[in-house]
Amino acid sequence: MSIYKSVFIAFFLLFVTSLNAQFSAEFLKYHKLHPEDARVRLQQETIITITVVNDSLQIHQEFIEEDLYLNDAATYNSKNTLNFSAFFELKNIEASSFSYEDNGYVENKVDKFTEKDELNQSFHDDSTLLNFVYPNLKKGSKSRLKYSQEIKNPRFLMPFYFGDYFPVEQNKVTIIADENVTLEFKEFNISDVQITFSKEKKGGKDIYSWTINNQPKYEFESNTPSYKTILPHIVPIITSYKIKNKHKRLLGEVADLYNWYYSMVENVNTEAPSTELVALVSKITADKKTELEKVKAIYYWTQQNIKYIAFEYALGGFIPRESNDVFRKKYGDCKDNSSILYRMLEIAGVKGNLTWIGTRSIPYTYKEVPTPVVDNHMILSYENNGETYYLDATGRYIKFGMPTSFIQGKEALVGYGKDFKIKKVPIIAAKENAIIDVTNFKIENGRVIGSSEITISGYPKIDIFHKLESGNSETKLKKFYKSVFGKGNNTFQINNFKEKNKYHYDNDFIVDYDFEIKNYAKNLGDEIYINLNLNKEISSYKTDKNRENAIEYEYQRYYNYTTKLEIPKGYKVDYLPESLTVSNDLLVSKITYQVKGNEVIYNHEIELNFLVLSTEQQKEVNKEIQKIERNYKEIVVLKKE
Repeated sequence: MSIYKSVFIAFFLLFVTSLNAQFSAEFLKYHKLHPEDARVRLQQETIITITVVNDSLQIHQEFIEEDLYLNDAATYNSKNTLNFSAFFELKNIEASSFSYEDNGYVENKVDKFTEKDELNQSFHDDSTLLNFVYPNLKKGSKSRLKYSQEIKNPRFLMPFYFGDYFPVEQNKVTIIADENVTLEFKEFNISDVQITFSKEKKGGKDIYSWTINNQPKYEFESNTPSYKTILPHIVPIITSYKIKNKHKRLLGEVADLYNWYYSMVENVNTEAPSTELVALVSKITADKKTELEKVKAIYYWTQQNIKYIAFEYALGGFIPRESNDVFRKKYGDCKDNSSILYRMLEIAGVKGNLTWIGTRSIPYTYKEVPTPVVDNHMILSYENNGETYYLDATGRYIKFGMPTSFIQGKEALVGYGKDFKIKKVPIIAAKENAIIDVTNFKIENGRVIGSSEITISGYPKIDIFHKLESGNSETKLKKFYKSVFGKGNNTFQINNFKEKNKYHYDNDFIVDYDFEIKNYAKNLGDEIYINLNLNKEISSYKTDKNRENAIEYEYQRYYNYTTKLEIPKGYKVDYLPESLTVSNDLLVSKITYQVKGNEVIYNHEIELNFLVLSTEQQKEVNKEIQKIERNYKEIVVLKKE
């Protein structure tokens, strides 16, 4: 062996030894096991203690989390946030980071915690954020978080999860309950995971324990339905407890949940409506001939005039404010909007029903999970001739008869005084959410010059209206419409536009505009080649073939593109592509070409009948989209006569 080779080997061994000395053996082990991951959770433990004290339950929760950071992205995990509220009172918190130095970990304690109120869409919205920063977090570091909470209402036991979007080496959940407390456990997504469960009695306590080890990470992908549909978890429910030899019923049946909800709304709006509110209702319904017209007028007034602001404290997050207060302040959360809607309908002689509902981010039915975990929203429902209308005034531009998009297909808990019904909110059909484009154009020296009329209805119209609120100058609007209505290639330019029915609740929104596209038609000799597929919207619905999770969309959609090409003088159609139809339960698409007079008329109709696509359904849809994309490459050939 040459001296140079010996020196090289010695240097290499010294380098490797030096490199390994920078990191713990623990790091080297997990970095090898999880080379693609930014961190691994070494320990996650939850201990819940439920005790009967006097005439009530005391519930204490303790959490421990220990993470090891495997690459330089550790810095991005420095900032952390905890949620707590009047229902989840934070008792103690300890947080530290650990840097590996001189063959050992050095602890750096967090000494600053900052509170900040949180505003979100929840109707029990008194959450406070506790922000803190782990000091000196870097590759090879660890963090440890330990905190405890008191649950102030026993109905608010929260789910515990056995997986996450990073590997978890050990996860243990223990519930220690007085033997007089009866619990049920609802399991979700756990069929494919190895959870060890045990139950024992010890000293008048029932001890439930769940443990899982070496849990791989779950893949995070955009537009995936709620993590509640993916991560394995259990929802604990306290159904009853015994006090002085008497059983006190808590939860377990939908009726138990509804009775509690009703107890918080039965005494709302007991004071007489203000004279101003009565006068307003009389004014806005004066010329309305039918009950439906009256309800629509009241509903639209509420959307337009009561600003949505959500901030509540404790049970105030479940109890609507008096309608007089909401009317006076002109703002409120979802419960308050429902309260004033209820009262205004009542003044008009119409019966509405307070309705609890979970948004689509919550996948449970009321029967599966009859606890406050099942819903997070309140609306008003109204019945007429056997049809139920779901009135959610927290949004704007919501057409009467349409639910808000985020409650489509969800169960609704409809209140009828002391009684209730569970109903299902309909999914709005694709053709109700339509974008219809009629375009006429001609060719001048390879440049396309034309005009379009776009008609937009349903949820796409609502989306457009919300976006239009942020810009109303002609320059901003042209830029916006260019991005929304773009055709052909990136030289597409809108010259003039005209809007009809802007911000109208009932009528379709229409935009007329003139446009041009440079270098779109190709002249070769005595022939012109042009692709009439100016809009290739369907391609955006093709998903990655390696995707692991379902994909979710806001609503079903319908597109109809009609493009009319004026045949240049002295030319005739030499080649016209074949028509194409693809169809299954999820997707219908038809492309047709025809020559009529001096025009080539192209039509593409797309109907997307899905909100969520499983991985198998994605493959079905991708297969059909590939057929359509092949047709997108087809061109019309015009030839000089």
